[in-house]
Amino acid sequence: MKRKIAAVILTAMMFTSCSSQQEVSQSGDISENSSQPESSVEVSTGGESSSEATSDGESSAPQTPDKNEIITASEMAKLMGMGISLGNTMEAYNAQDCEKITYEWIPTVGENSPTDYETCWGADVTTQEIISGMKAEGFNTVRIPVFWGNMMENDDTYTINDQYIARVKEIVDYCENAGVYCVINIHHFDEFIIRRNDLEKCKEIFSHLWTQIAEYFKDYPYTIVFEGYNEYLGGSQFDGSGQLKEQSESDAYKMTNELNQVFVDAVRATGGKNNQRVLIVSGYWTNIDLTSSSLFIMPTDTVNDRLMVSVHYVDNSMYWTNKIGGQEWLDYIDSQCELLEKAFTRKGIPVFMGETTASYPRDRFAPDAIYTDSSQCLEIVLSKLVEHGFVPVIWDTNSNFYSRTTYRINSDGDRQVIKEAAEKIAEN
Repeated sequence: MKRKIAAVILTAMMFTSCSSQQEVSQSGDISENSSQPESSVEVSTGGESSSEATSDGESSAPQTPDKNEIITASEMAKLMGMGISLGNTMEAYNAQDCEKITYEWIPTVGENSPTDYETCWGADVTTQEIISGMKAEGFNTVRIPVFWGNMMENDDTYTINDQYIARVKEIVDYCENAGVYCVINIHHFDEFIIRRNDLEKCKEIFSHLWTQIAEYFKDYPYTIVFEGYNEYLGGSQFDGSGQLKEQSESDAYKMTNELNQVFVDAVRATGGKNNQRVLIVSGYWTNIDLTSSSLFIMPTDTVNDRLMVSVHYVDNSMYWTNKIGGQEWLDYIDSQCELLEKAFTRKGIPVFMGETTASYPRDRFAPDAIYTDSSQCLEIVLSKLVEHGFVPVIWDTNSNFYSRTTYRINSDGDRQVIKEAAEKIAEN
């Protein structure tokens, strides 16, 4: 239960009001934007899918195959390489008072345009240069979290706004131009829906949402991957008195399993390339202990080896109890990896570590820490994830780890870690 609480705390801290110019970091801390050093990386904005060169030479990221060539989940897990999230961008929304039942619908921001929401948590407007720079720094996958409720009419149809999905498409196209894999999901809006609706209504709403998304992108190449939800499957719901109440274990797993099945069924039903597209199903709270339980059931599918499973933060519990860098931290990471190996990898189901801590503040280290450098800890975590064949995706917000104005990783130490991790993945 303590580990579940840690996951809940992490999720809760990922929200911030759109009226604030602060940003939420990958670890859940709020940090001010800071100036970044000038980049020495040249960024291409052309439509080629070839690997970009880094300032140290050619990129070591795996090469993207023919975009229209059918690929299995097992193959894709090896090709996705290092990933990074475009955090606090398309998933941003006016979150003030969102913990209350009186938050009946999503308030508008500014002129109610896609850019108003994209920037309301302090992010820069996403450009081709930003995505191409990620490729040049060694990332071969970009995860785009999306709050689909923005600009949506409050009329119970849950119809995605045309301008909003078109903006998502623009960013997806940036990824295609840069030659990186692209992952899009339902992010935070899943929490809004789950809190306010029973399971049957949730199934109806998410089926409608994923039908719209999948239909829009059904002819896109196989380099586009859909991830069902974010972190809220099995989460608390408002009771009759307007208080958030935790679901029973049986109800939480039932919700998680059935909503994942709804996601897969809705996508497959749209046809086109979605018949064969790789999909990522979300774990219960994306918590490793809860998701590796026998109560978590992977959805049935119409094709073999097209599903991955998403979990977050292999050292989550250690982070929130200030034990980073010690022997207990090392042992804990190994035990979490072993749980995932046993539950999924050995059964041929690739693990997508959809959010991985990018940096470790000093106050998170154990008093007896063996390792006290953030980059060194990042290297240890990524090495273990890569050794197990998991797909590691850095959770990053605006210019926190990777600068969206200079198009490079801020820390030279972190740059070296990502370069070496990408090389190790390419060698496997």
